[in-house]
Amino acid sequence: MCVTLSLRKCCTFVTWIEAKKLCRERRKSEVLGDNVSDKNYEPRHFETLDRDLDRLSRLEAANAFVARPMAAPALAAAFILLSGLLAALLMDGTTGTMVIVVAAALGAYMAVNIGANDVANNMGPAVGANVLSMGGAIAIAIVFESAGALIAGGDVVSTVAKGIVAPESTPSAEIFIEAMMAALFAAALWVNIATWIGAPVSTTHAVVGGVMGAGIAAAGFGAVNWPIMAAIAASWVISPLLGGLIAAGFLWFIKERIIYQPDKIAAARVWVPVLVGIMAGAFSAYLALKGLKKIIKIDFTTALGIGLAIGIGVWLILIPVIRKRSQGLENRNRSLKVLFSIPLIVSAAFLSFAHGANDVANAVGPLAAIVSATETGDFTSAISVPFWVMMIGAFGISFGLFLFGPKLIRMVGSEITKLNPMRAFCVALSAAITVIIASWLGLPVSSTHIAVGGIFGVGFFREWYAERRLLRARHLVPDRPVHTPNERRQRKLVRRAHMMTIAAAWIVTVPAAAILSGIVFMGIRLATG
Repeated sequence: MCVTLSLRKCCTFVTWIEAKKLCRERRKSEVLGDNVSDKNYEPRHFETLDRDLDRLSRLEAANAFVARPMAAPALAAAFILLSGLLAALLMDGTTGTMVIVVAAALGAYMAVNIGANDVANNMGPAVGANVLSMGGAIAIAIVFESAGALIAGGDVVSTVAKGIVAPESTPSAEIFIEAMMAALFAAALWVNIATWIGAPVSTTHAVVGGVMGAGIAAAGFGAVNWPIMAAIAASWVISPLLGGLIAAGFLWFIKERIIYQPDKIAAARVWVPVLVGIMAGAFSAYLALKGLKKIIKIDFTTALGIGLAIGIGVWLILIPVIRKRSQGLENRNRSLKVLFSIPLIVSAAFLSFAHGANDVANAVGPLAAIVSATETGDFTSAISVPFWVMMIGAFGISFGLFLFGPKLIRMVGSEITKLNPMRAFCVALSAAITVIIASWLGLPVSSTHIAVGGIFGVGFFREWYAERRLLRARHLVPDRPVHTPNERRQRKLVRRAHMMTIAAAWIVTVPAAAILSGIVFMGIRLATG
């Protein structure tokens, strides 16, 4: 019965198609005559319409393709203009309002570039380990970067503005203002170029180079504090090496004590609370030293005591939590990723807070110096940072991250070496511990260099550890086939091309920003007469 009905429906449908075809042929015959062949016939006005529609659709697709990359720069330009407008409204009637407006726009440009480049180091490992989505990482970073900048930022502004070049060596307030504007523009331009080529650089070093170059152009080589510059140059080597060694050390510990144990879950119940306690203690000390200076002054010993107390407390709290969370998990590496995911997210948030508190000075340090010198005419005394200046820095970093951050986040998180939650956790933990050790030794270090150095350290350790396990297996099984040199090259776990690009960008950052700043300063002097 059902088959008969289906056949009837099919026959009816075929009959309908044939009837439509006959009607179409009859209409053609009436218009053109019976002697016209209509095998591939299509009226000319329909051909023209289809051709025009095809052209329009291609034009719309091309326009959308071209406009998509231009949307982010257009929004960034709008933010920069709004920052200048905000300065004009707040400083209306003040002497040198136009100078402050231009400086506010340059500060906003620098803040956007910091968000585009520097924040990737905090969020890249979590995204590369697939613990956070790109949208989630950006949302967390925006909240904690802004909170760090507005709550705890501003304490290091005077160091950026006046620690590199002695203000008293500058002939006048006008020249000092022009030098700061040149430094700000040159640093922002260099970070913009580095972001475009896909190289995570230290924005602190870019600002330092900009201030140094403008200071040399304005007052000569004697105006520069060369001991500080030598320490900064030394940090190019110390930061990544220290970060890489600490990250590799923790990864070795996790592999030996947890991953390659017969009962991974039992080992994780013992050691994951310890590792998270170390992380909590390290970040507590890190934030006490670097992130809360504006709120309360804490010396190094007190910060370590705070970190130790919080670390022990977190360790004790997490023992039952990890035991409960690990119930029912299979004895495999994938189960371990679940236990490390939440600590990794928390560490990324803490890093963002501390980064916002410290690196906002790279955008607003020279800007605050310009505002202070323009309003008072005094460029040698301490700088007070207006709240609207801090707002430009905080929102500029968040805006730059939202518009341009994904490119560097992907590169840092997944294109140097493959990360999972355990490896990314080691990178985040090494960042906090390295800063504490550097503060104890009195060494200036870059958070960018530490984080990227930690990722390289994890990758190179994986290569070494895989080779070591291969040699051990060959010793146990003498007949095991030997890998050729070409096969070993194919097993490399770190992309060497990225390492060379990033290392070159690090080395070039200070001199490149200094040269750009000197050129811009001379141009300003020529333009102003």
